[in-house]
Amino acid sequence: MGFWAKLWKRIRRDYEEEYEFEAWNEVVYDRDDVKIHDKEQRQDYVKSCLEQIGEATREIESLQFEYNVVTSSLKDMEEIEALPEEERQQLNEAARRIEKLESERSGYLKRTERMSETQYHKLESLSEEIQEGYVKLKEAEDYHTLVKADMKKLGNEKEAYLFRKHELQRLMEDLRSMMIICITAVVLCIVLLLILQFGFKMNTQIGYILTAASAAVVIFIVFIRYNDSVRELKRVEKSINKIILLHNTVKIRYINNTNLLEYLRVKYAVSGAKELDRLWKQYREEKEEREIFRKTEKELDASEQELLRILRRYQVKDGAAWLHQTKALLDKKEMVEIRHDLIIRRQSLRRRMDYNNEVVAHNAQEEIKDLVEKYPQYAGEILKLVAVYEKEFSG
Repeated sequence: MGFWAKLWKRIRRDYEEEYEFEAWNEVVYDRDDVKIHDKEQRQDYVKSCLEQIGEATREIESLQFEYNVVTSSLKDMEEIEALPEEERQQLNEAARRIEKLESERSGYLKRTERMSETQYHKLESLSEEIQEGYVKLKEAEDYHTLVKADMKKLGNEKEAYLFRKHELQRLMEDLRSMMIICITAVVLCIVLLLILQFGFKMNTQIGYILTAASAAVVIFIVFIRYNDSVRELKRVEKSINKIILLHNTVKIRYINNTNLLEYLRVKYAVSGAKELDRLWKQYREEKEEREIFRKTEKELDASEQELLRILRRYQVKDGAAWLHQTKALLDKKEMVEIRHDLIIRRQSLRRRMDYNNEVVAHNAQEEIKDLVEKYPQYAGEILKLVAVYEKEFSG
């Protein structure tokens, strides 16, 4: 809102207050319906007037205090504006420092990405071991990856050896079957040759030779293959046992490493080394900013004390009020607006005090005085009520 808009708003407000004040003056005392000769009604009417006087007096006391404060502020403003150039320059320099420091302080307080106090103090308590913890956590994560890869590799090798073992076992079963088939075939060939030799008187010598030679070749090949399979099966089984032992060793390392990882993550309240590194960087930034904030607070307090010393030196009574109005010390328009506000407030307070004193209290007093004059037979009673009220009010 601009200066002229504010000024127009104040003029309109002053007009409305003036209108309200004129309406207050319409207060009148009407006792046409009061039966003055009735003791109860007479005393109630007098007490009502006295209560209005008391209420007006209390209101005036309250307004007087505020009026004195506003008047004192205007005098302080006059003292400040009357300062010599050199002294005013010192005052302005202190005000500029306060403005600058307040701006920096507000900027920090408005930040929304600050660490929580719980998280900050946790990292602060672990600050001396976080870097070492980060190294341990990173090494544990790297080792975890390697061990996991080794376990997977050993698992694959075990599966391959088991598959080979089953192949060899099937091959040996096949070779045994081939041996049985071969022996059965040789026996059948010999029986057939014997039938041909003795039953049909045929010369089967070459048949015996061929049968024996074929049987010898087949049996030799099967025997060699079977022996090779037996030796390879033993080697495969030995490798499987070795892999199982190695897998158990790696598994123990994996479990220990997993437990270490879990402990470190719980200790630093993170999901991993990457998060811990990020939090550590954030903590250091936060620590630096908090240190700057503390320094700013200290400098702000020193600047405010300096401003108060300068103001006290030149008889400014309410120096503390100017700690929050430093902009007015540097900007004449702001000073004019504050002075105008104070003047309007004082005028309003003055009108309210005059109303309570000259309208409410005075009219009530006049009404009681008029009653005493018009009804002298009740003067003693009325004055007694006045005395009792004054005693209670002063007490």
